[in-house]
Amino acid sequence: MSLFFIFIVISIIAVIIEIILPTMFCINFAFSGIITSIVSLYWNNELGLTVLFIVLSVLSIVFLKPILSNLLSHDNKTDFNGQYTGKIAKVLSKITNTEGSVTIYDERWEARLLDSTQTEIPEGSDVRIVRTKGTILYVEKI
Repeated sequence: MSLFFIFIVISIIAVIIEIILPTMFCINFAFSGIITSIVSLYWNNELGLTVLFIVLSVLSIVFLKPILSNLLSHDNKTDFNGQYTGKIAKVLSKITNTEGSVTIYDERWEARLLDSTQTEIPEGSDVRIVRTKGTILYVEKI
């Protein structure tokens, strides 16, 4: 199998993982894989391409990930999840500062306490979504 296809497959797998687990982490490997696959069309050195892929991955994690995360996680109502701000949701699993989930419109979302001075919110409670950051909803008990 040519190096071009190997790096394309790595990119496709990274995109699939990113779709399943939207962490803005695996997309960096997809980006690096695409660039490395293009370079492999002109340079056929396995070790060199592997080093290039690793270097591009590290650089994209350091520089690209923060940029993409900021683009997708504004703390205002223009956020891509902003349609949920102010809405009421039902707690599926207890919510703390580090874990928890809610359901709204038959969708399951990760949730965290808005205020770190609050104690956990138990399962079955109603909460108000105060803000979003990426794919996490920050809530307060009502």
